[in-house]
Amino acid sequence: MKKVVLAYSGGLDTSVILKWIKETYGCEMIAYVADLGQKEDLEEIRVRARETGASQVVVEDVREEFVTEYVFPALRANAVYEGTYLMGTSLARPLIARRQLAVAHREGAEAVAHGATGKGNDQVRFELTYLALDPHIKVVAPWREWDFRSRKDLIDYAREKDIKVTVTAEKPYSVDANLLHTSYEGGVLEDPWAEPPDDMFLTTVSPEQAPDRPLVIEVDFEKGNPVAVDGESMSPASLLEHLNRIGGENGIGRVDMVENRFVGMKSRGVYETPGGTILHVAHRAVESITMDREVMFLRDSLIPEYARRVYNGFWFSPEMEVLQGMIDQTQGEVSGRARLKLYKGNVTVLGRRSAESMYREDFATFEEDEVYSQKDAEGFIRLQALRLRIRNLVQRRKREP
Repeated sequence: MKKVVLAYSGGLDTSVILKWIKETYGCEMIAYVADLGQKEDLEEIRVRARETGASQVVVEDVREEFVTEYVFPALRANAVYEGTYLMGTSLARPLIARRQLAVAHREGAEAVAHGATGKGNDQVRFELTYLALDPHIKVVAPWREWDFRSRKDLIDYAREKDIKVTVTAEKPYSVDANLLHTSYEGGVLEDPWAEPPDDMFLTTVSPEQAPDRPLVIEVDFEKGNPVAVDGESMSPASLLEHLNRIGGENGIGRVDMVENRFVGMKSRGVYETPGGTILHVAHRAVESITMDREVMFLRDSLIPEYARRVYNGFWFSPEMEVLQGMIDQTQGEVSGRARLKLYKGNVTVLGRRSAESMYREDFATFEEDEVYSQKDAEGFIRLQALRLRIRNLVQRRKREP
């Protein structure tokens, strides 16, 4: 290999990897940095990559693309992995890999590289994307090649090679941040009984420290996509960033879970997803009055499979194309407004309305009406009970002497 494009974050793993690949293979290294809204000093990361040995550093602002083409499609699906995780990392990896691969093609690189460990999910997500989009690309995965056994080994190597990193042996967290979330793994978090230290969190205050007064907001949707907050239209990335700020100030979106990795082991992860949590609740609220019952039941039955495919790295796959097409077909009438209360870590729906609303007060009322005959319910119930009655009769016959 003469040239390799590395997905570079400027953290411990990718900084060591940049130096290690260059020294091990003697090839030119190009560092690819995706600005996903991680609020890091990208110029400092650019300088760090150069000092570590990169001949070129490509930094791309992909925030709008990330939210529009990855976050919002998953929001339309109400995708949640194992009932808890809104998949901030899972959704970001296919975008990074796709853009990284484009740089490799443009620069004539024979290979791409990533910093994912051989135990994690990200190696799968990166490489499934690479190979789905370019079946002939070479992949360098140092965690599966080198002799380092731990992050302590990497810290020692970084000191030996004078590589500037922010991770220390005292705080060896693996942190991943983008506009949708911030995630934390490793260190004290590897003990599932240990409470996360409060000074670890970067984007949310603890619910105990959140304001004592609730904040009421309104979120507008068009065809399943959020388009405005409190009547102000915003771009997808700006809208999510705005909700991250006010959600974080109110302690919204902290999750601590033990999840099942695709490679087979359980892993403890701690997440902050303030804006995504608000949007998930708001989207459900608008759907509740605009979606047909059977369509909603069918869509909801697809959520676990959709989430599993995203989590496992199959974003660019034929089954995801089919699933996303079915999901988006259900969102045609999901337009309206949700009113929410944010208070000490909770998001509560206060109201919902839509020009597409299927909610009819004249049908639902407990007061007198002229559109619904309650006597009709008797025949409906007896027909629904028919198979239950027959089953009981058969069972009784079996018990008779």
